[in-house]
Amino acid sequence: MTDKAYLPGEGVIVAGPDAGVLEIRLDRPQAKNALSTPLLRSIVALLEQAEHDDAVRCIVLTGGDQVFAAGADLAEMAAKDMQAVLLEERPRLFGAIARFPKPIIAAVCGYALGGGCELVMHADIVIAGESAQFGQPEINLGIIPGAGGTQRLTRAVGKSVAMKLVLAGEFIPAQEARAAGLVAEVVADEACIARAHELAGKIAKKAPLAVRLAKDSVLQAFETPLAAGLAIERRNFVVLAGTEDRNEGVKSFLEKRKPVWKGR
Repeated sequence: MTDKAYLPGEGVIVAGPDAGVLEIRLDRPQAKNALSTPLLRSIVALLEQAEHDDAVRCIVLTGGDQVFAAGADLAEMAAKDMQAVLLEERPRLFGAIARFPKPIIAAVCGYALGGGCELVMHADIVIAGESAQFGQPEINLGIIPGAGGTQRLTRAVGKSVAMKLVLAGEFIPAQEARAAGLVAEVVADEACIARAHELAGKIAKKAPLAVRLAKDSVLQAFETPLAAGLAIERRNFVVLAGTEDRNEGVKSFLEKRKPVWKGR
């Protein structure tokens, strides 16, 4: 059990942690969960708290069963000139989400567009409902994606699909997003959040330090050349060899019993 109270912030609802899983749900239905800066602050505040809570092993991030997030908050954006955009805190907030060391699973139903699609790409695993639609339609507003939509998207789906979304502003449905590599699984809308929790629950039962370093190692594939990534992988492998959990994992396998992880 955790001794920390997770309180909802502006634009979000929080549930848990339950069996190691904390759910963060976007909650601006009147704006189709548009990503306002206060909403992003709320997500980051919860993640900062969860990072230091041993009772939280995995995050499920969702917008509910109707829409994930239809984009940035255009009313907020319209009020900003170039200087305000240059100095805004949104890059810092997205950066904090990207640096969160525990796994994040996004459960996506309905639209994940613009900033919503970019937020999805900050997750480690994406489970999509059959209704999900992904896109970067900023070009229709005379702008371009500004929170990773040209970079993370290209790394996830390749140049041609990324160019289609970014230049034409077209959306792709869940099955096409899965085929392109943006989504891990497509399930019925009514099963989407439950499947995300099921997967999060499985991850929450693994050795915490191994999960953390596994995530770090995989992410290095997007940040470093192969030789450097392999060196980081090996370093993390060696570090885990000195943990109590590694010894417990080997011992429990040989003794044909379930391991008891201690996170050290």
